[in-house]
Amino acid sequence: MFSARRRTPEREARIRQVLSLRQKDLTLVLNNIHDPHNVSAILRSCDAFGVPEVHLYYTDTAFPVPAAGSSASARKWVKTVRHRDMASLAQAMRAEGMRVYTASCSPAAQSLYDSDLTLPSAFVLGNEHCGPDAEFAAPACTEVYIPMYGMVQSFNVSVAAALLLAEASRQRKAAGLYSRPTYSDRELEAICAEWMDK
Repeated sequence: MFSARRRTPEREARIRQVLSLRQKDLTLVLNNIHDPHNVSAILRSCDAFGVPEVHLYYTDTAFPVPAAGSSASARKWVKTVRHRDMASLAQAMRAEGMRVYTASCSPAAQSLYDSDLTLPSAFVLGNEHCGPDAEFAAPACTEVYIPMYGMVQSFNVSVAAALLLAEASRQRKAAGLYSRPTYSDRELEAICAEWMDK
């Protein structure tokens, strides 16, 4: 919409509007998702639903270079934080008071729609073939599933991410959370200045 580094009142107004809707207490954890197209689509959904930051926990594969095209530009607007070990990731989740959910099809999983996603929430999305690492089976994580009514029993990981965030967004909008900025004035000014240069 705006050319790079173009400083105009319209660009600044748009950036401030977007930042006022960001949900600091809603995030994803990407765990060994290796397909660059999936990663790009996930980041695009994060930007669309107001998720400002995504956590990366890659233990057996490198984080892929996001695919080219319109989805790739979402990486400019969504911060990624890499964690080298589970202790670092767990500390980050505790610091933000996050309730951690793992997307799962196990019998122990509860329906996504029975979860209160107005609370600080982090969704763990695992590898396209294996799901989340076994480390995420700890009692600290709640397993959730997205109800399905067909023969196929799983979504593409990027589709699952969009559905999880859409439900969180629906609940948060109904609760008025998008009407209350989560950034402090100081944070908003700092990020706005950074984004104006992107």
